[in-house]
Amino acid sequence: MTIILLAIVIGAAFGAVLDRVGASNPTYIGKMLNLTNVNLAKSILLAIGTGSVLMFGGQIAGIVDVGHMSVKTAYAGVFIGGLLLGAGWAIAGYCPGTGVVAAATGRKDALFFIAGGLLGAAAYMATYPAWKASGLLDKIAGGKVTLGTVPGAKYEGLTAMPGDLMGIVLGLCFIALAFALPERLVPQKAAPQPAE
Repeated sequence: MTIILLAIVIGAAFGAVLDRVGASNPTYIGKMLNLTNVNLAKSILLAIGTGSVLMFGGQIAGIVDVGHMSVKTAYAGVFIGGLLLGAGWAIAGYCPGTGVVAAATGRKDALFFIAGGLLGAAAYMATYPAWKASGLLDKIAGGKVTLGTVPGAKYEGLTAMPGDLMGIVLGLCFIALAFALPERLVPQKAAPQPAE
């Protein structure tokens, strides 16, 4: 019961942060995706980079054990699904997590987004045998792999480089990119001015 309560508290806190940075606002997400305001992307890069540095730094210090963490299997369907997710995110202005946060804040359009996602998941489950037979779910590069080798992990590394150091370096790169990016990559079009 304690684990469930902790999950609810952490989930609510994460949802509140997502809402605070604008991730539950489709207009804000649209501006990020068309590169006219990348503050949300900067927040995402900063969060991923900080999490990576803390997690792999904790592994080196002996505080955290990342070897038991789940690594998703690589297969062609994952990449196709990622493209579909990105297209859906651009069209709807939500990804699955931000859609739930938006629904919690009272946005009615988010409820339709969630219903569509559940229908899509049901359609995938109903047609799973066909997807399995197509070969799109066959493993690529050995399936569960990481870029570097993580000590104590049950999966292979694509390189012999230490995964801990690679995780910290990539995390620092994400943090640096978050600070280096300007607020806009594409200038916003100026509103037409009335003639005098």
